[in-house]
Amino acid sequence: KCEKMLYTWYSFLLCWMSLQLEANPGLKVRITQKGLDYGRKIGMELLKQAVLKETFPSWSGQENFSIVTVSYVMSKLRFNSVDFPETSASFIPGTGISLSVAHASATISADWRMNTWLLNDQGGITVSISGLFIAVIFKVSRDSTGCLSVLLHDCQLTINSVKVEFNGGSSWIYSFLSGYLEKPIHTKLDQNICQNIEYKIQMMDAHIRKQKVLRHIDAFAQIDYSLVSSPAVFKSHINLDLKGTVYPVGNHTDPPFVPAPFALPNQDDSMLYLGVSSYVLKSASLAYYRAGAFSITISEELATTFNLNIGLFKDFVPEIALSYKIACPVLLRLMATSPPAVSLNADRCILQITGCVEVFAVLPNSTTQYIFTGNLTASTRANLTITKQKLIISLLLKRLQFSLMHSPLRSSELTSLMENFLSYALWNTVIPIINDKLGKGFPLNLAHTTLAGPVIKINQ
Repeated sequence: KCEKMLYTWYSFLLCWMSLQLEANPGLKVRITQKGLDYGRKIGMELLKQAVLKETFPSWSGQENFSIVTVSYVMSKLRFNSVDFPETSASFIPGTGISLSVAHASATISADWRMNTWLLNDQGGITVSISGLFIAVIFKVSRDSTGCLSVLLHDCQLTINSVKVEFNGGSSWIYSFLSGYLEKPIHTKLDQNICQNIEYKIQMMDAHIRKQKVLRHIDAFAQIDYSLVSSPAVFKSHINLDLKGTVYPVGNHTDPPFVPAPFALPNQDDSMLYLGVSSYVLKSASLAYYRAGAFSITISEELATTFNLNIGLFKDFVPEIALSYKIACPVLLRLMATSPPAVSLNADRCILQITGCVEVFAVLPNSTTQYIFTGNLTASTRANLTITKQKLIISLLLKRLQFSLMHSPLRSSELTSLMENFLSYALWNTVIPIINDKLGKGFPLNLAHTTLAGPVIKINQ
């Protein structure tokens, strides 16, 4: 009984640990069949161009003809033409992606050299391949570092016909050798094509693994694009779950909150769906706060433009009149006292900024002297757009409240004055500065891809 109980608790503990390891993503990416078909179309064109540029190593062989043994060498093998008239791609649930090519044809040219005890000869050769069928299955998974891994799962190949034509050399050898060389060339292609495909996929996989999952956004922050689980492949689409945490540059401490579960819409009329959870925006807010990006100084020039100086404060705070005999300009320092709060509602993204304002007098000798501190709460609406493969966030000030930490005499007039000035300053200086930083955008990590007609929808 004791052993049975221990086994039960052990099984429960393993199940609980496995659930803990399945972290929720901050970002979700879905590629639909429509997106896969477009990728296949572009990919086959790129493959055709790559094949025509490809060069192949020399190979040699021997054929026995009664009492004569012929040794031959094929060199400078290259594709002159290639045609993929019928191609298709589909998702294989639980595995990856299937790509098939039917009725393909190609023409290969090479130099040949033949040696026998009777004679030596050389010339050119043209190999025509027709009725080529290839079916390849790519297995997609997640490696231990969170990178996407792509490996060859299966490769099937059939070639209907191989025809050989010789150019140059002794003419009587053409008909003698062409029929005998078609079989070894056919065999060589059968052996090498799938091997070459596997090698190319391994190279592609190695290239993918070299891509950094941690990408810089700007001088303040970077975002983690590592996979939190292996890609989920269904009949109609593939889902990629990415971590999506934004960190301050050089500080990879996870935020004190975790992503909540969320789902992409059950649609397939677009090629690509990208889901950005509020977790990504909240971690970005925390990262920029930790990096000090929300500390801004409003220069005395702006205050002078608004005609804000010590003279105005003297009327509201009599204590100031005792310290300043002339109307000195003022300098304001704005600091967020906590990370801006992000909330997503139907078609709205709200950013609530809580901070403080320190007011200094700029003395004639260019030094500054502290006057007072106030609390600031600003509510902004965030507009989201996608430009050049980046998610761009721009802020629009909706409401502002200001209060003094230590209310002096007749502070209501001073509060009203400061609210008006800060509204002006936020509209004309602070928000544009923040928008300039945010304007660098969050890279969507879509290499060599341009999004056409992107549509953004904000949900709860």
